[in-house]
Amino acid sequence: MRNRTTYVGLDAHKATIQITMLVPDQKPVEWQIQNEPAAVRRLAKRLLKEGTTELATCYEAGPCGYALQRQLRSLGVACEVVAPSLIPVKPGDRIKTDRRDAKKLAELLRAGLLTEVHPPTAEEEAVRDLGRAREDATEDYLRCRHRLGKMLLRRGIIWGEGKKAWTASHRVWLKSLHWEHEADQAVFEDYLLAIEQVEERIKSLDAKLEIQAQKEPYREPVAWLRCFRGIDTVTALTVVAELHDFRRFGSPRELMAYLGLVPSEYSSSESRRQGSITKAGNSHVRRVLVEAAWHYRRPWLPGYTLKKRRVGQPLQIIALADKAGQRLHRRFVRLSARGKPNCKTVVAIARELVGFIWAALYPRAIKSA
Repeated sequence: MRNRTTYVGLDAHKATIQITMLVPDQKPVEWQIQNEPAAVRRLAKRLLKEGTTELATCYEAGPCGYALQRQLRSLGVACEVVAPSLIPVKPGDRIKTDRRDAKKLAELLRAGLLTEVHPPTAEEEAVRDLGRAREDATEDYLRCRHRLGKMLLRRGIIWGEGKKAWTASHRVWLKSLHWEHEADQAVFEDYLLAIEQVEERIKSLDAKLEIQAQKEPYREPVAWLRCFRGIDTVTALTVVAELHDFRRFGSPRELMAYLGLVPSEYSSSESRRQGSITKAGNSHVRRVLVEAAWHYRRPWLPGYTLKKRRVGQPLQIIALADKAGQRLHRRFVRLSARGKPNCKTVVAIARELVGFIWAALYPRAIKSA
């Protein structure tokens, strides 16, 4: 039986959308529209009118997000968002245009060679972006501190040797500084004000993340992840909001690969070469899990704060977290004893931590489906 599906490739940009429609037994139809709601509505009507009963549409994931997909689906047009990094590329092809890209997407969609991105709902995307806003504020905070620190270094003003910066005593010392030139005083006060403002931003975002963590569907998985060492509300909510559906990952290895925590490999015939981690997939989750993995340097002994977070949580989750704490610390010690650098060791620990997180949340995702 012949395939009677119409395939449509969309090369979406901020201002325009280039379309290629492949209707069975007809020549490719190509045109361009403005990327605006009214034009997209007319596009949907045309696709439904000129296409066959079965209609498949796709465009690359990018800065335009999922707005176009949601609008097309609301108009009755099936649309996929595909991973641009997994689109097949011809090494000898040196010409790239919007028209060629749209046609290529339609042809690859027809051939079944594209990988669909699992889109979050509008509500899931909102919570995800709240966590990313907090991450951006943290980066701004570090930049502001660096600016002030480098200004003091240029003036030869150095905080006590061996003392830790940005403690309460360090801030008292900063407030006590006086400058000979008025311009220096203005710059210093501006840098210090920027630091205080970003600190308030981070506190405000933390409070909003705490509120979201108490709501469904985040309340239970966040509480479970907080039973693990090195994972508190911000990290737990980042993991849950960024991944948003653990049913996608049928095994821990699939989740590890999605987070880019598996070694890259180039093997051919009898030769097998493994390199650094791939760093593919979600960098936000990878970052917070690597940060959490540093906590497993110290011997496993649950402290007061961790015990408090575990109150009222399922015994099987607590047992899994205890197992992770003991196993990951032993592995950290073994790898360090073998002479592995800490930066490599902590990545290996983060990869194993992913397996424990999958074991905690995957059964829940399947059960609630």
